[in-house]
Amino acid sequence: MLLWLLDTLALIVPLDLSGDSRILLSVRAAIAAVLAFVVTVAGGPLTIRWLRRHVRETVSSASAALDAAHAGKNETPTMGGAFLVAAIVALTLLTADPASRFVQGSLFTLVGFGAIGAYDDWRKARTGRGITARQKLASQCVVALGSSLFLQRAFADSPAAEWVVWPVGSSGLPLGGLFPVWAMLVLVGSSNGVNLTDGLDGLASGCLVVVSSALAGLAYLGGHRILAGYLRIPYLEGVGELSVVLLAMAGATLGFLWFNCHPAQVFMGDAGSLPLGATLGYVALATRQEVLLVLIGGVFVIETLSVITQVGWFRLTGRRLIACSPLHNHFVLRGQSEHRTVVRFWIGSTLLAVCAFASLKID
Repeated sequence: MLLWLLDTLALIVPLDLSGDSRILLSVRAAIAAVLAFVVTVAGGPLTIRWLRRHVRETVSSASAALDAAHAGKNETPTMGGAFLVAAIVALTLLTADPASRFVQGSLFTLVGFGAIGAYDDWRKARTGRGITARQKLASQCVVALGSSLFLQRAFADSPAAEWVVWPVGSSGLPLGGLFPVWAMLVLVGSSNGVNLTDGLDGLASGCLVVVSSALAGLAYLGGHRILAGYLRIPYLEGVGELSVVLLAMAGATLGFLWFNCHPAQVFMGDAGSLPLGATLGYVALATRQEVLLVLIGGVFVIETLSVITQVGWFRLTGRRLIACSPLHNHFVLRGQSEHRTVVRFWIGSTLLAVCAFASLKID
């Protein structure tokens, strides 16, 4: 929208508004972050009041001890992620280049996964049961396939899409025609990783602020020919626009954290965790940094692995490896305060992001 307004102004006023000099990418990204934060904080109270009347959380799990620990969260408004997604979409349309194939694909991913999550949250609130795991997975795969097609069109003139890049040593693995399958794995995996992490007040929100900010930096670097060459990372023309999308996401999520921190006034629900996680995966694919996402989003990866190993070990031995999965629940049931657990996970997420950037210059 800003770019369109300046293009229109250039027809009236004889000013040189060509190229990125119209509004620098970094300036637009900063504007997106600040405005997204302000919009989310300003609209939060009204959204929470509406959700309190229509969509509330019901604490119910397979662990009686966990239900008892979280009993105070019953009746907390949920599905706040729908407002979060709406704010990100609005600020992206305002500050990013809507003609960018990368931006279009990110919005498709955000809205598509958001619709799945919102429908699941709404059904849970109305019937007590959401969509089945198979239905959710199938829906995610369909949207992920659409996202991969957006990426393939954006990569039309670049050979970068044919490789999974290993960040250390600048080597890679060729994908060829397997890119859509790989993209679905990354998108669905990152989406569900964030969803599994969203179990304590502010846990997923705080980690999302860190990870989205780090990926925004990677997107900016990957779209800058000189900086990408210096760091020996894939250069992709136009991918820098995704830094605007991700900083809008970081700003909106930070604003959401204003209400989601302990004790939470609202939960994001699947309507927030699924689309935000998928968008992280989309940007990692667009920048060809899927491997580095494993490190930057290490908290989400560890949470997911804790569930997989817990289930696998229990089926093999009949015993549990940890008190309760995902991992954050283990610490809560072992007597660790929720607030302390969340802050320590934030710290871990920040350190992992720093390590990821440090690895860019390891030859």
